[in-house]
This record gives sequence, structure tokens and C-alpha cells, in this order.
Amino acid sequence: MGFEDSIMQTVECIKETLGNLDRSKLQLLALSSAGVGALLCYLAWKQSPKTIPMGDGWWGAGEKPLAEDKTIHRFVVKTSVEEIEDLHRRIDQTRFTDPLEDSCFHYGFNSSYLKRVVSYWRQEFDWEKQVKVINQYPHFKTKIEGIDVHFVHVKPVQKSGQTVLPLMMVHGWPGTFYEFYGILPLLTETDSNVVFEVICPSIPGYGYSEAPHKKGFNTMEAARVFHKLMERLGFTEFYVQGGDWGAFITSNMAQMKPECVRGLHLNMIIARTDRLGQLLSLVIGRYLPFLVGFTKEDVRRLYPYMEKNLYDILRETGYLHIQATKPDTAGCGLNDSPVGLAAYILEKFSSWTDLGNRDLEDGGLERKFSLDDLLTNVMIYWTTCSIIPSMRFYKENLKKDFKTRVDRVTSVFVPTGLAAFPDELLHCPRAWASSRFADVRSFTYMSRGGHFAAFEEPQLLANDIIQFVEKVESKVHK
Repeated sequence: MGFEDSIMQTVECIKETLGNLDRSKLQLLALSSAGVGALLCYLAWKQSPKTIPMGDGWWGAGEKPLAEDKTIHRFVVKTSVEEIEDLHRRIDQTRFTDPLEDSCFHYGFNSSYLKRVVSYWRQEFDWEKQVKVINQYPHFKTKIEGIDVHFVHVKPVQKSGQTVLPLMMVHGWPGTFYEFYGILPLLTETDSNVVFEVICPSIPGYGYSEAPHKKGFNTMEAARVFHKLMERLGFTEFYVQGGDWGAFITSNMAQMKPECVRGLHLNMIIARTDRLGQLLSLVIGRYLPFLVGFTKEDVRRLYPYMEKNLYDILRETGYLHIQATKPDTAGCGLNDSPVGLAAYILEKFSSWTDLGNRDLEDGGLERKFSLDDLLTNVMIYWTTCSIIPSMRFYKENLKKDFKTRVDRVTSVFVPTGLAAFPDELLHCPRAWASSRFADVRSFTYMSRGGHFAAFEEPQLLANDIIQFVEKVESKVHK
């Protein structure tokens, strides 16, 4: 008998036993299970550290000086005729390989559709116009721990009776601050009791933030740098929001200085799944979800588990292994070829938006995005030569056992709002999320959307952020 057969036989025995129990005994069993679970969570909570160390760092070239310039400078994105001519020359020299018949996006970015994207890029895309779009919001730079940190800072339109709250939003890979351009007006001008002053930094090594010059810059280092940025801007309490690497960084910010983080909102939910209780819940949850705290929607999103959480992830994470081991080697080609860079980045905006897009010849890219927006994101990487340092971020975070790092074994205790988008690569039920996030005020099963929530569904994400913050603020003021 194989391992899976043994599991199925065990589950059938459990189902048969439970089937022989009357309703009152089932209710007693459910309450007992919940009580035991709560006790285990409490014991784990008592034993776990409550914060992670702030630490300090220096990421500039050479030795650390005695003092650092803390001036905040206005920054304007610029381009030139030479930059555009160089881009066009490189595009014109691209060599394409014909795709396999009927391969769609299963082998990566389909080169037939890539030719159409490149034609638009070369003939119609107006980078000078898009630079003006980027500059519609105020940009700044300031030096922190030896490197220039770039950020967008948008102040709100405040109506009578509204409370202005600072909110930092952090992007991931292969995104940039530009992902938030659709959501910024929805947060800085609202009909709610709250309105936001939004700060969108570029992770060091991404876009217009300077890349670290030394090894070791991971999410905890980024969290500390962003805390220093908020302190420099004069904020002692604020909200943070993120997805992808931004979810890790903002969670670290909450763990590092919980007294400063008024609330944490995430659109990518990561909790430890290697604990015995969670492994057992996987076995039981498909058949008896109520026993392990799963909803019907959790069951729909999680199962078949091996297909959705193992095979699909293996198909979609080859890039991760490359970037976590030899980023500089793979990055050389991407940094030299704009078309190669576009294919590498835009393929993620296809499959991570909806895995079903792999079945389409155009990857479904223009279902959620415009080519102008997609290519603007690519151009930020291209014009800043930031693809290699952005890829290094994986190696810096995964060079050691990620699961035993201090931030992974430390819970998050600030008020937390979680937005579970249906096409995110991995689904995390609230029952699992609660093992890491001790104060979940809001858990929303979003109606549509994938990994790039702010870029794909800005209105849905804005609504969820606002309702979460309103819950937190209402409790604070009681």
C-alpha cells in the first residue's frame, strides 16, 4: 500500500467514525478540537519572540562615514534622445525563435505574440509621454544606510471630517512603484472617514533606488531602511501594505517596530505550513473542513492540493531557483537585451495574473493590462539597469534556510487585514494565517484578481484597505 492509499484509508475511517456520531457529539468534538487548537496556539504564542531585532547596516560603497546626509531631495524621472535611440537599435537587432505549434504560453512567452508586443514597443509606445505620466506624482530621494532610496509621496485631498492616515505601500518582483499608480487616486481621495497620505518606495536595487553595494541585503534590511524613511518623513505611526516581496518587507516592519505600525494589510498571505497541525488539516480538510477551520471557499481554492500547490508551483518557480543561486549570470542577457527583458518580466504578468492564461497564445496580457502600462514597468527596469540587483534580492533572502530565519519564527502582533485573491499562486486559509498573524481583523475572499492586485484590481484592493483601516480606527477610538 502506498503513502497516499494509507492516507485515504485513514480519512475514510475517520469519516465512517464521525458518520456514526449524532449531532450533539459532533458539536462537542468540534468544540474540543477548537479548544485544543486554541491551547496549542496559545502555548506557541507564549514561547515565540514578540519582535525581531532592528539592527543596523551600511550598504554604500566603501567604508561607512562618520555622518550621513539626511536631506530629502526632489527627484524627476528623465529620458533622452540617446536613450530612446539605443533602445530602438537593440530592438531592431532582436533575433526571434519560432514557437512550437500550439504551445501558447506553456513554454514561456510565446514568440509570435512577442513580435506583436515588440512591434508596438518600437512603433507606437511613447516613452517620453510615459515619463510625464510617471512624473505626475511627486518623487523624492534620500540617502539611508549609504544608498539613495527613491519614493513617491502623494498627499491626500482631505474632506471635512476625514482623518488623514499615512500608508506605505511596497511592491515586489518583477513590479515597481508604478503598479500603484491606478490605486493612488482611490486612496488619496475617498468618501470614507479616512483618507491616506501614501508613500511608495522602490526597494533598494529596484528602479530608481540605488542597489546595495554589499552582500546581505534582505527583507529585514529593507524593513529597517523603510522604517528610517518613515521616521525621516516625520511619521511615528502609520499603516503598511504589500504583496510579493512587499508582503515580507511590511510584515518585517510590523515585527520590528510594532509600536509604529498601526496596521498591516497584505494581498499575499504567507504562513508556515510545515507544522503538524497544518499538515493534518490538509489531509482532513478536503472531507471534513469544519473540523480544521476551513470554509467551502478554502476547499475550492486549495484542492486538488498536489496539483495546485506542488505541480503548479514547480512549473512557475524555475526563475526563483535561478535568481536564488546565480542571478548575475542569468541577468547579463536580460540587462543587454530589451526584448529578452520584456519577455522575462511580462511572462510573469501573464501567468501570475491567472494560470489559465498559459493556454492562450497572447497569454491574456491585455485582458487586465494595457501595453503602455506593461512596457512602462519594463522600461523602469531597462533604463535603470536594475534587473540584476532586483534578481539578487532572491539570493540574499534564500541563501540560508528561509523557514528558520528569525522573522519566519516570530509572529506578527499588529492588527492585520488579509485580502485573499482567487488567482494568487498559493491560497492561505484564515485558519493557517492565524498561526502567524495574531490579530487578524479582516480576512476577505476577493471576488477576482491574482498576484498583482494593485495593478489588476485597484478598486477592489482600495476598498479592502479602506474597510480594514476603518475597523482598526473604530476600535482605537472607542
